[in-house]
Amino acid sequence: METACLRHTEIPHTSRLFSDFQYHFDRLARFYVHHPEDPAAYAAAAKELSYPPERRAALVAALRARNGDSPSLDLLSRPGTVAVVTGQQVGLFSGPAYTVYKALTAARLAEQLTSQGIPAVPIFWVATEDHDFAEVNHSFVFDGEHHPVILRVDGENGTERPVGTIPIDTPPLDRLRKALAAFPFGEEAADLVAGAYQPGATFGRAFQALLERLLGGRGLLFIDPLDDAVRRLAAPLLRDALQDGKNLHAKLMERNRELEAAGYHAQVHLEAKTSLVFLLEGGRRITLRKQNGDYVSKDRRYSAAELAELAEHLSPNALLRPVVQDYILPTVAYVGGPAELAYMAQSQVIYEDLLQRMPVMLARSGFTLLDAKTAKLMNKYGLTLPGFFHGEDAVRETIARKLVPDEVTRELLQLFDPRIEDQRDGPRVEVRTFVPEFQFDRFGQTAGVLRGVDGVKARLLFAAQRLPFARRAGRLYEKCGPAVAFESAFVDVGRVQALAGETLDRVAPEVADRSEHAVGCHRPFHPAPSVRGPGGCAPSVAGNTLERATRVRGAGCSVRFHESGYKVEYG
Repeated sequence: METACLRHTEIPHTSRLFSDFQYHFDRLARFYVHHPEDPAAYAAAAKELSYPPERRAALVAALRARNGDSPSLDLLSRPGTVAVVTGQQVGLFSGPAYTVYKALTAARLAEQLTSQGIPAVPIFWVATEDHDFAEVNHSFVFDGEHHPVILRVDGENGTERPVGTIPIDTPPLDRLRKALAAFPFGEEAADLVAGAYQPGATFGRAFQALLERLLGGRGLLFIDPLDDAVRRLAAPLLRDALQDGKNLHAKLMERNRELEAAGYHAQVHLEAKTSLVFLLEGGRRITLRKQNGDYVSKDRRYSAAELAELAEHLSPNALLRPVVQDYILPTVAYVGGPAELAYMAQSQVIYEDLLQRMPVMLARSGFTLLDAKTAKLMNKYGLTLPGFFHGEDAVRETIARKLVPDEVTRELLQLFDPRIEDQRDGPRVEVRTFVPEFQFDRFGQTAGVLRGVDGVKARLLFAAQRLPFARRAGRLYEKCGPAVAFESAFVDVGRVQALAGETLDRVAPEVADRSEHAVGCHRPFHPAPSVRGPGGCAPSVAGNTLERATRVRGAGCSVRFHESGYKVEYG
């Protein structure tokens, strides 16, 4: 497999905050604590940890109940062991493809830290508490014609029930199996998913079961914040947050102003009535609002003291959640996506107030896989990955330019260059052969013709786009354009372990200096890429990339495919 990287600044819709986080960390260092590119940052974050033995023992007991015995759990039980943490909402069929990227980035970093004398284990936070059912009840895969297929679990969540507790009575496994039937290892992939998503399994349990099957052997431990033992661990910090609620709210509002003054955005909207906690009661996650120093739900009013007594039944909001997580866990580093890293800049003031420390924050890896056939077509027509970010029309034009013969281009230069006026009658044959209906003024020096150079070129390109080869552009764009834009491509689930290891081994040493989006081409597979579906939903892992992610570094790499179909140069 050949690998290269794209700067995130080449990917559409990259926020200024995330761009600076990746490439100009000094501009926003005051909103975090540790520089993710500084090797000494991880040792410093580990030294800042003051993790009581009794909390470690309670954590190990809680994780053993969910994960069983494992070498990772044994390592975590030892004093001084730290955690590299990541997590994701419990979406259908494992949610977006980057769920796997996050998990493998965390596993890779934990392995690296351990080899450097900082014993570490990867822990995946299974985000079961959210009650937005519409965000997690569907996923997208591709069928054999590379068309997106939406797979959905019917139903609503009008009771605000945490999605992780909702059972899936009839998972859409038949539709998944039908969509994957045309792909190599499609049946094996469907079997893998079916083994995890047994009828009646909850979103939380099925999500974890699939990740365990996909990522077995990577040493991951899973933690569910809805487990009673975990809620007991979180209660002391939640009480502190309630007690200091007014001060925390003021600090968050000030941080939002600081971010906006610096030209960034505040990822999580905050108002005077915003509460940092929800109430878990009667199987529901109840929204609370601040009002005159109290907390109000639809049904009743609570004082801060009353809620403190219910601390084991509270659920943190997006800004408080990472702080609760890193109180429960001995976290040295957190692996997140662009949106998470953005709200970590807000949460830093809570970390400072409640924990007096903050882990290293670093970006998850991202990957796009191209099969050899797609890479060969891209090379043939002069296409590069960033070219797919600008839509199908741009791809068509690039192909058309490639199809205009060199002799026609030379003829145009002769036709409109006054220094070779005498040759204007001669070279018309090639252009007319290429575009039979095209007519030239014999006396081309007239103002109208001289002003029409761009028009002539445009006409040639238009004609080129009508050629059979150019008409393939739409199919080529459908196949790989969206995949490039949204970091996913269908690969063979049945060989995830082999591909994971190969991607990790080849990507890591070949790119250097900065975190990038990695691009790889793999001969043995036949991927069909994924797109964001209606509503901007990312594809699921079940129908997407399952390669081994790692901390990918590179400074301004570019991708160029050559006659082999997948050779990559660095620029």
